[in-house]
Amino acid sequence: MALLEMKDIHKSYRKGTQTIPALRGVDLTIDRGEFLCVVGPSGSGKTTLLNIVGCLDVPSSGSVRYEGVELVGMSETDLAAYRRDNIAFIFQSYNLIPVLTVLENVELPLVIEKKYGPRERLERAKEMIELVGLGGMEERRPNELSGGQEQRVAIARALVKEPLVVLADEPTANLDSDTSEEIVSVMERMNRERRTTFVFSTHDPLVVKHAQRVATIRDGRIFSDERNPR
Repeated sequence: MALLEMKDIHKSYRKGTQTIPALRGVDLTIDRGEFLCVVGPSGSGKTTLLNIVGCLDVPSSGSVRYEGVELVGMSETDLAAYRRDNIAFIFQSYNLIPVLTVLENVELPLVIEKKYGPRERLERAKEMIELVGLGGMEERRPNELSGGQEQRVAIARALVKEPLVVLADEPTANLDSDTSEEIVSVMERMNRERRTTFVFSTHDPLVVKHAQRVATIRDGRIFSDERNPR
């Protein structure tokens, strides 16, 4: 059984008196442990697709199943539980909390979920900070970090709760090529060692070359879906 399955997904937005189609009959299946890139020009529907997978948005029509369970039509309470238990997001804007330290930012999802005691939360956050190469920077605040370091914190924060699926929207858009390579290597290692499923939207060829599979979207439709001969 596929981890995630999207069938005949349509999504339109209203803009004044106009209806703007974003997705037009998308079919996409994602297996556990995949490292998948969704590529395409701006406005092609990449971010909308990720938002629907992560239940930040709902399709106008179609089916989204997670381990065979239909998500479309679920209550807001159940969708929030789905996101909390299974999904983590990495945004190109990082979305770090400026008044918190690196350690506090990474620990925050565990605090919100009240899943572990204080000592275990601290240990898990420190382990993840080490894993993304920021050991020794635990007490710095976001304004004391480079863009690449901020993105590493965002990755550590996303992965600290050990999600099954990480959705990354243009995660290297604001980074230089060397930093992008380092960031993607961290995520690739997490995919390999922990079987974390990664789904990226990206324009970045450095990200694409690491992908196991590349789905190309144009005008709201999947144009091609191929294994990557890397």
